[in-house]
Amino acid sequence: MTNPHMPASIAGAVDLSALAAKHAQPAAQPQQSASSGGAPGVVITVGDADLQTLVELSTRVPVIVAIVAEWSEPSQQLVPVLERLVEAQRGRLVLAKVDGESSPQIAQAFQAQSVPTVAAVIGGRPAPLFTGAQPEEQVQDVLAQVLEFAAQQGVTGTVPVGDAEADTEGAEPTPDPVPPLHQEAYDAIDAGDFDTAIAAFEKAIAQNPRDSDAIAGLAQVRLLARLQGRGADEIRAAAAAVPTDADAQMLVADLDLSGGHVEDAFLRLLDLMGSLFGDEKQQVRLRLLDLFEIVGVDDPRVAAARKRLTTLLY
Repeated sequence: MTNPHMPASIAGAVDLSALAAKHAQPAAQPQQSASSGGAPGVVITVGDADLQTLVELSTRVPVIVAIVAEWSEPSQQLVPVLERLVEAQRGRLVLAKVDGESSPQIAQAFQAQSVPTVAAVIGGRPAPLFTGAQPEEQVQDVLAQVLEFAAQQGVTGTVPVGDAEADTEGAEPTPDPVPPLHQEAYDAIDAGDFDTAIAAFEKAIAQNPRDSDAIAGLAQVRLLARLQGRGADEIRAAAAAVPTDADAQMLVADLDLSGGHVEDAFLRLLDLMGSLFGDEKQQVRLRLLDLFEIVGVDDPRVAAARKRLTTLLY
């Protein structure tokens, strides 16, 4: 099991697992599209009856869902781009193509108002990505972000991309066991008990200060706790009323990050640091380090922000 709690930029509010469980009939095994040149298991066609299979697959490998229609010219432009980019990942991603007209339940689950609509599913949770045909470079960047976030959540499996690889590698990788303290934290998050989750991650870090998963998990659950019960309008109004209030500005940065506005969050805190001294400056620095962990220390946006942070400290 992986941590299912994702920033709003990646995770939607709906858990597909619950929706899939409503099917009375067993989920059909999705089949590769007959018209696709995609590698076996990498490009598949699914319908409403396959929802449970799609959810289960997303716990092992990120699934890109493309809701399309044959009559839609943008759909016909986008699908080959998605197929090519997904195939290039050699099993790290799966593309699930859905006919929006014949699969209304999936279209509704992803709130598809038009075709093509593209979303991701990671650990059973959907996330809107984009609508309409997009330039290949932009689509590639979106898929890279999906892979990065999936790695943070522990969804790092692969599917076979050909018969030879299937014979040697097997159809399903064996997931690593979740450490007990991590599992305790994830269960506490599921229950809305952020204090217990924080304590579990802190204990895991005390036992192993190099536990990067626990460090990132702790930063993430702290953010969830800070935003719990607070409305976006309330947070932004408080910050606008007192621009020099470091706590209010840090909360807006939390909100920005949770909404996927990573660079806005970093810029707000870096600009704030330039006007602060002493303990307040240190407090903002520590908040930035937490946000770096949530985004991922290898992210180029983190590298750029860290470089500026260094100049502000000296």
